[in-house]
Amino acid sequence: MKSAKAAGVAKNSRHTGGFSWKTYLRRYWTLYLLLVLPIAFFIIFRYAPMAYILGAFKKNNIIKPPWQVEWAKNHGFEFFIKAFKDRDFLNALKNTLVLNLLDLLCGFPAPIIIALLLNELTFKRFKKITQTILYLPHFLSWIIISGLALRLLADNDGLLNILYKQLSGGTSLPFLSNTTWWVGTYIVLGIWKEAGWGTIIYLAALTGISPELYEAAAVDGAGRLRRIWHVTLPGLRPTIITLLIMNLGRILGSEFDRPLALSNRLVTDVSNVISIYVYQRGIQGSQFSLTTAVGLFQSVVGVIFLLGANSLAKKVGERGIM
Repeated sequence: MKSAKAAGVAKNSRHTGGFSWKTYLRRYWTLYLLLVLPIAFFIIFRYAPMAYILGAFKKNNIIKPPWQVEWAKNHGFEFFIKAFKDRDFLNALKNTLVLNLLDLLCGFPAPIIIALLLNELTFKRFKKITQTILYLPHFLSWIIISGLALRLLADNDGLLNILYKQLSGGTSLPFLSNTTWWVGTYIVLGIWKEAGWGTIIYLAALTGISPELYEAAAVDGAGRLRRIWHVTLPGLRPTIITLLIMNLGRILGSEFDRPLALSNRLVTDVSNVISIYVYQRGIQGSQFSLTTAVGLFQSVVGVIFLLGANSLAKKVGERGIM
């Protein structure tokens, strides 16, 4: 009997650092007490509102709770069918995918490149000043950035176009009035705003790479580029994979303030994304069931991309995120 009791204590000790669960909870109950507020927050503001997902399958009614409303037509899929028959939604879906893919292709490598460059700087004071300058745009709202973009890039009185007209003899560049130019401007402004902030994670990951690896590579005759390729990038690979998976999970998500602030009537064909569609149809048009269906579709596709990217990462030998 004593041996069985000892085995039970040993089993509990393996998970609690050498003492029983009761002793563990008695010592560290304050840590669990600190978790009460975060858990309550997620239950109240994240999980409880999920009951209203039913609105995507019920008739449009904001007066009654969705569980008291009748089911929509076509076995509850009326608004999903309606959305995929709506040209505006299909255009918003296409724009969201295109802009997010361009953001991923052009914007994702930017923080990595900046972090590698900053890591190679010798003068610490210059490095700190450069980091601060690169971080600052992150703290500007898209409303402020759109105002700056309008003053700099407007066709007639934008500062860059005024200078360009003087050099080219009267022509201007349609940064904000041509759809192709607008997409390029949208991507460049996004990189300028967030690339510096994104370097924080990569610079933190670089501190975890052992200096002995660089010394060994230097002894073997590796130059600076060789050390970056064979030491720095492999050390960053787990961080890069994790952030890439998370970005792929948001491939169908869309910011609201960024496209709305930079958009104008001349480029709505490429600037209207799903978030703007939801705002126009849901808030302005009171079609809450339709926009709930669209939001649920976004979330499901995002989860599929997340799980797919995570599974692919594990197949190639990475840890993934779960």
